[in-house]
Amino acid sequence: MQKYYYGYDEFVGDAAALVNRVKGFNPDTLLAVARGGLTLGHFMAQGMDTRRLFALNSIHYEKENKLDTLEIFNIPDLSSAKRVLVVDDIIDSGETLKEVLKLLKSKYPNTQFKLATIFYKPTAIIEADYTLKRAHEWIDFFWEVDILEL
Repeated sequence: MQKYYYGYDEFVGDAAALVNRVKGFNPDTLLAVARGGLTLGHFMAQGMDTRRLFALNSIHYEKENKLDTLEIFNIPDLSSAKRVLVVDDIIDSGETLKEVLKLLKSKYPNTQFKLATIFYKPTAIIEADYTLKRAHEWIDFFWEVDILEL
């Protein structure tokens, strides 16, 4: 399997670019999808000078293998939010984020949700509102692989 190493320096520039792209939406809340969206969510919250950063958990992959199941849990209370930006590192199949958005919209029907990712695959079943790069191969994110080399 061909892989692309996505390093810290590239990430910092991309996080800043995403912050600039979402300014028109003016989200009052960021919601990172753990684990892949946590690092991006943290950087974007810093860049947007907001402390309204929350996370939920989803499990649909184990390393490079897509699982037959999809778990979404630890959904925060977003009842006071009006515009939520859901943040993740990549849209691969799109199955996870499609279900996350479906669940959030049913739980909070008066809240507007938009999706921001760094990478996307054109074969995904859902598109992000804000994205930067097309993924052509498997992405090895620095936050996933660098810690293993210590």
